[in-house]
Amino acid sequence: MPVVPTRRDVLLAAAAVGTGLVTGCSSATSASSPTRGGSLRAAFPGAGIKETMDPHAQRQFVDIARHKAVFDKLVDLDASLRPVPRLARAWSSDASARVWRFELRSARFHDGHLLDADDVLYSLSRILDPKAADHLAQKSLSHVDLANSRALGGRSVEIRLTRPNAEFPALLAMTGTAIVRDGWDDPRRPVGTGPFTFTSFTAGRSFVARRFDDHWNGAPHLDEVRILSAESEARAAAVRSGEIHYAHEMTPTFARTVEHDSRVRVVATARSGVQGFVLKTDRPPFDDPDAAMAIKLLVDRRQLVDVVCAGRAEIGNDLYGKGYTYYPEGLEQRERDVAEARRLLRRSGLIHKTVPFYTSTASDSFAQAAHLFAEQAGEAGLRVKITNGPPESYFTDVLTTGAVANHRCGAMPIPTYISERLLTDSPQNATAWQRRDFDDAFAAAQAVTDDERREERYRSMQETLRDRGGLVLWAHPQWLNAVSRAVHGVKEAQPNTVDWARFDTVWLD
Repeated sequence: MPVVPTRRDVLLAAAAVGTGLVTGCSSATSASSPTRGGSLRAAFPGAGIKETMDPHAQRQFVDIARHKAVFDKLVDLDASLRPVPRLARAWSSDASARVWRFELRSARFHDGHLLDADDVLYSLSRILDPKAADHLAQKSLSHVDLANSRALGGRSVEIRLTRPNAEFPALLAMTGTAIVRDGWDDPRRPVGTGPFTFTSFTAGRSFVARRFDDHWNGAPHLDEVRILSAESEARAAAVRSGEIHYAHEMTPTFARTVEHDSRVRVVATARSGVQGFVLKTDRPPFDDPDAAMAIKLLVDRRQLVDVVCAGRAEIGNDLYGKGYTYYPEGLEQRERDVAEARRLLRRSGLIHKTVPFYTSTASDSFAQAAHLFAEQAGEAGLRVKITNGPPESYFTDVLTTGAVANHRCGAMPIPTYISERLLTDSPQNATAWQRRDFDDAFAAAQAVTDDERREERYRSMQETLRDRGGLVLWAHPQWLNAVSRAVHGVKEAQPNTVDWARFDTVWLD
């Protein structure tokens, strides 16, 4: 009978190709200054054949990390989720926030072409191509008026909008907004302005890239970076043995296990996104706000945090972005109230009925959270039937499957989260929250150029979401990544921000 290789076998084989394996323990002492050279091996949760080198179709962290090595954006997000310059060195708008001007850096593509305004305009047209439904930023950038946007010489570009948006630069920092060369359309041969040049890619397995010495922000310290796909157990074993240098998105259990391991350290970042459940609000039973509120009241957030996150999280309050700009501080924490939950279940006709819960191994915590939720729901008189879906398509399937499902999201500005997940036509609207008055309120808030007035509008919208929407957000977890002691320069950084997966700034002993 033939031997079928495990995912860990695949990981180790990919890591070994052309590099050799790390075999000894590394020094725990941080190097005093960066050293040049070496090949870093990083492992991320994989998505199988759905992985891509198309930077406008990215969804998984493993894709985003690979694209970050090869491409750059105009704008990125700093630790406070505010936009900071990347390929755009500066920007400004007119008084209405409908006409934006971006000044470009002198940045070179890997094939020698110097970045110009036509590359920016082409990138936007590619993102917005109506035939490319998988381009993630399409909805959020749909108000770009491409027909009337223009190059202002080679070093400046004017982007016009069909409606005002005072926070337009932050949208250019979201996932799926990389700048590609004018005319490029071949993900098999990616060419960007990023710190590494593409060498090879196999979906579901590995990616290799080499240092780009002419990067506008300075050449990386590393000669090479290899980004591999692997499941949680394989990542844990490989980083502890020294077979990889960086393991992305580790569990609290792993962090506790390596607490005294001299070979590995855990880089933990607080409030890095959210964990929760989503309820479909466009169909029974959760088109009834009483039924949705019953779920919010029967959930034991403290137990979920203690069990699923091993205590390494802050309790959520059914709103995204705790600690981020525009988060409505001062709201009373929602507490568990089983008696009131039962009353609302009875009122909405759900008492002793069964609802389907769609979960997956797409995240290590999902199945555990689903089963704990089922126990908590049972205490209030609600039955839950759990169905497991394939991890490689879970985040697409969940848009249409299950009355209840798992939800997680990394760090992004609150307006971007709303734009991507909570508008009628949002591409990731897993709660099916479809209210045109809410859409209109969001557009009106974006048009306000005064920060305080805009914040008031966002607060009102979020209070509506908390009370009537389908988000049951119970935790703001720490983001846990494991790093070999041989690696230096890895910062505590929230996913989707400028310092996350910055393999161009790390170095090896």
